[in-house]
Amino acid sequence: VNISILIVAVIIFLLVIHHNFLSLSDFLRRELSDPSPLGLQPIDFIPAAPQRLADERNDKEIPVVIAASDERLGGAIAAMNSIYQNTRANVVFHIVTLNDTVDHLRMWLRSPPLKNMRYRILDFDPRVLEGKVQVDPQKADNFKPLTFARFYLPSFVPHAEKVIYVDDDVIVQDDIVELYNTPLKPGHAAAFSDDCDSTSSKVAVRGAGNQYNYIGFLDYKKETIRKLAMKANTCSFNPGVFVANLTEWKLQNITKQLEKWMALNVVEDLYSKTLAGSITTPPLLIVFYKQHSSIDPMWNVRHLGSSAGKRYSPQFVEAAKLLHWNGHFKPWGRTASYAEVWEKWYVPDPAGKFNLIRRHSEAYEAK
Repeated sequence: VNISILIVAVIIFLLVIHHNFLSLSDFLRRELSDPSPLGLQPIDFIPAAPQRLADERNDKEIPVVIAASDERLGGAIAAMNSIYQNTRANVVFHIVTLNDTVDHLRMWLRSPPLKNMRYRILDFDPRVLEGKVQVDPQKADNFKPLTFARFYLPSFVPHAEKVIYVDDDVIVQDDIVELYNTPLKPGHAAAFSDDCDSTSSKVAVRGAGNQYNYIGFLDYKKETIRKLAMKANTCSFNPGVFVANLTEWKLQNITKQLEKWMALNVVEDLYSKTLAGSITTPPLLIVFYKQHSSIDPMWNVRHLGSSAGKRYSPQFVEAAKLLHWNGHFKPWGRTASYAEVWEKWYVPDPAGKFNLIRRHSEAYEAK
């Protein structure tokens, strides 16, 4: 009897193992055949919602942060209008500006094309940058504190899990939801457009310096930089458009890390002498070295503000999901490539200030 019971128990045990093995094999086959790159990423990073949820996306708030300085306010307005008009999503703009720009901004946002747009106006206190940015007294007027607003995203959108940041010199031609749904790898606090992988990097940019790797932004003669063991030829990325996972951002204390490198630069002068871009880029490159995900390069087609932009075909510009006029030539000021695309989304300034600036700029260019 005991032997019979033992045999039955062994058979049952073998059947259970066989069943579990088949289940595991089936699971592995499904995983290996699944083309999704998500792996173990959180579910809210799934690029495309299931069809049954498609109608519910209008209720999900998509936070977009943009800085709006008074002298470039028309750019921010055109960028927001292009985003607003090209999506069905519940986009909420978090507009970061300085106190003396608020009244002008509010008046502009009451324009008919923008009256239904949802937004919050947030005041940026430049005193937060004291001791962290070295300002040349002879060039103090060129210092733009709002360029550092992107470092403080959790302060502006404290309850959001994800957020999109865009510069004011962009035009969006597709639904911003697609950019918002960019998959971020586990542990990554942000996704940028890598310069080596970007369509824009295929075009040479005159006068831009070493635009596409770390040595163009950081001084590798400094011991502090060398100790980081970051390869000088590592691809840089563009921080003018990115998606941030604010949960990871706060867990990793990204803002404090950025402030640390800003303060160190004031003392040790760590940035490249031939800096190929904004002084906001180097601390981001350090903090996110090999620790960031990538956005689709068509969501940041850049250098339209340089001579490179003229090399893009009209068909390519039309296909781009986001156009970025980074460079010296802005579509609202000096002559820039495809300014007519930008003007399509520009809403005239009810106060007349920005229009006056454009006329003066055009007159200057004519001379």
